[in-house]
Amino acid sequence: MGRPDPPEAKMRETPMVEIKTPEQIAKMRAAGLVVAEIHRRCAAAAVPGASTAELDEIAAATLREHGAKPNFLGYGGFTGNICTSVNDVVVHGIPGPGTVLASGDIISIDAGAVVDGWHGDAALTVFVGEGHSAEVRELDRVTEASLWAGIAAVRKGGRLVDISKAIEGYIRRQPRPSSGKYGIVEEYGGHGIGSEMHMDPHVLNYVERRRGRGPKLVPGMCLAIEPMISLGTAKTHVLDDEWTVKTNDGSWAAHWEHSVALTEEGPLVLTAPDGGRARLAELGVQAAPDPLA
Repeated sequence: MGRPDPPEAKMRETPMVEIKTPEQIAKMRAAGLVVAEIHRRCAAAAVPGASTAELDEIAAATLREHGAKPNFLGYGGFTGNICTSVNDVVVHGIPGPGTVLASGDIISIDAGAVVDGWHGDAALTVFVGEGHSAEVRELDRVTEASLWAGIAAVRKGGRLVDISKAIEGYIRRQPRPSSGKYGIVEEYGGHGIGSEMHMDPHVLNYVERRRGRGPKLVPGMCLAIEPMISLGTAKTHVLDDEWTVKTNDGSWAAHWEHSVALTEEGPLVLTAPDGGRARLAELGVQAAPDPLA
């Protein structure tokens, strides 16, 4: 779930970062695998004619089946187990029976789970039916690839800004869409995660010079990294429901997210079924061993 850019983060020079033990990371991996299963089932069910309420029911059933708790439901008054953001909705779309998917839509499914008090959080964008333009497909590809560029920058001894630089740099290197350039949403970003869903540090998807390099990346740090990119403006607004975030110009947006732990052996993608091994290998990075394998 995307964290709004907290004003206090701009004033606090040293974020209060929670460092996890290997045993705690293993519990977060268990939560991450529940999130991955929610994604698998919801993505398969995101077909023309399905409502976002039906996807939410699938998520709730998956949580119950695995003995996990929802971390979205009730958070700040949020009424869903997942966020379902369709087309020009960037993030925090509320599931409901009145939102029915149609062929040609795209939907971001943001899901979370809590196991033994430890959180997992991830998002993916799904194509509904057929008829998607090449530009929309490229938007999705760029967003997901920028996420993995950011994950590959999670290295012992690095800095938080390395992640932001990798995400923005990847996006800016891609051929521009017809709108002129991709809009990197600034009001929302990634976050620390662990015993709570939203924790320090705030993870930007672009480089903000005034924030400096940020904290060092050290083993035990866990981050939810989540680029949100539109085909137009980077500016957004929140609807009257106080949750749904839309682009100001109505351009469509994609959203991808994974929770990642930095271990002594490297990054472990807690919410990827394979721990991130395949995608990280493509980028020349070796994923850390899976503690639950």
